[in-house]
Amino acid sequence: MKASELDKIFDDNQDDILEHFDTSKIKMINEEPKRVNIDFPVWMVQSLDKEAKHVGVSRQAVIKMWLAEKLQSLNTTAAAI
Repeated sequence: MKASELDKIFDDNQDDILEHFDTSKIKMINEEPKRVNIDFPVWMVQSLDKEAKHVGVSRQAVIKMWLAEKLQSLNTTAAAI
C-alpha cells in the first residue's frame, strides 16, 4: 500500500489503520524491567503491606504506583517552570 493511500484512509476515518501494520514486534521504549534492591525500615514495610492489602495489590505494585505518581508530578512541575 502506498503512503498516500494510507493517508487517505486515515484522513477519511474509513478504517482502523493499525490493521495495515505488523504490530507483533512492537517494543515499548524504556519499558524493560530493571531489578533494583532497596532496604526499607520495618515500619515502612509494614505500612506498605497495610496499604497493599487495603488496595488489593502487592507491595511491589504499591511502590511502583507511588513512585510513578511522584515522578510524573515532578516531570509536570518541571515542564511548567
